[in-house]
Amino acid sequence: MLGPGARRLAGELTALRRRLHAVPEVGLRLPLTRATVLDALAAVAAGTGGALELTTGRAVDSVTAVLHGARPGPVVLLRADMDALPVRETTGLPFAADADRMHACGHDLHTAALVGAARLLAGHRGSMAGSVVLMFQPGEEGYDGAGEMLAEGVLDAAGRPVDAAYALHVVADLPAGRCYTRPGPVMAAYGILDVTVRGRGGHGGRPHEALDPVPVAMAAVTAVQSHTDRRFDAFDPVVVTVGEFHAGTAPNVIPADARFRAGVRSFSAGATARLAAELPPLVRGIAQAHGLEADAAFTHVLPATVNDPVHADHFARTATGLFGAGRYEELARPRVGSEDFSRVLERVSGAYGYLGAAPPGQDRPAGNHSPTAVFDESVLPDAALLLAALAWRHVGTPPTSCP
Repeated sequence: MLGPGARRLAGELTALRRRLHAVPEVGLRLPLTRATVLDALAAVAAGTGGALELTTGRAVDSVTAVLHGARPGPVVLLRADMDALPVRETTGLPFAADADRMHACGHDLHTAALVGAARLLAGHRGSMAGSVVLMFQPGEEGYDGAGEMLAEGVLDAAGRPVDAAYALHVVADLPAGRCYTRPGPVMAAYGILDVTVRGRGGHGGRPHEALDPVPVAMAAVTAVQSHTDRRFDAFDPVVVTVGEFHAGTAPNVIPADARFRAGVRSFSAGATARLAAELPPLVRGIAQAHGLEADAAFTHVLPATVNDPVHADHFARTATGLFGAGRYEELARPRVGSEDFSRVLERVSGAYGYLGAAPPGQDRPAGNHSPTAVFDESVLPDAALLLAALAWRHVGTPPTSCP
């Protein structure tokens, strides 16, 4: 039922994606992006007789659209993130952004695809029993936009709680048109270990008169790496990356303190809780053993993104039914990035999956977040169809395949 309409949307969705790509915005305030999305959705709403309700966020520039079916029934949420990254684009595309911001992660495709899903579903709302919540989210790239929208009540936007939730992410270096997901953890939890080792500064030639924090901080880095390697199950992995290390201002001066920050990723609630409980006292103990002190704190940033097995199977069956078995692959392991859709999946059963969007003719395409990342726009109709079909299997009748 939904399939034939998807291909007819290709030009419209490509044009929308390019408009969004040319005006990327970062963070929670996306006035130009929100205005573009509202304009596109207004065109959809005009044909629904008031069945598509649009609201905007109060504290953030979000858009929530609720499409009500002809009869009551389940509520399904579909999410698209709208924000860009603080990256200067070097793709050379004719619609490239001329700013220190870029849609390097494909969120412009996500947004256009969700507008397309809204159009597909709206065309068949007379056969719908239930409602679809379309969550257009700012601030996925480190601003917890999902948390902001949850706080403003997106899960109750349809008048009753959401029953299932789905999100789709394009990937610039995976084969175009191939779909991926897995049951259980699909992306990592993320936390930050923040450490300051406090010593006593002095002359570089007389270290015995000072308390040098630099070797102690280095020992703490090694201890953290060893602890996570040796004390955590290899089949419940932990990834620790010390991305910042700061100390001193001159080679002949022993600084008074040294600071490092580590990104910590894990895939289970148990491992995440242990990391928060064990790493700060480990670091403080290392400092104390050398006669120094350390301030150490673990900050939880995002939980793991965990797919409900039933909904992950629903994603797989839907993708296979639409596009054929050759275009679906179950991920052998989670991806090690993090995603704030995890907050939605903490509250609602659902699934998060991927759609390859590597451009044709490139042996080694740039990945997401690269200033040279290019996405194959031809996947837009399939992305819109897949999102619409994931919802349709809850609120309508099974769709036909895409021609």
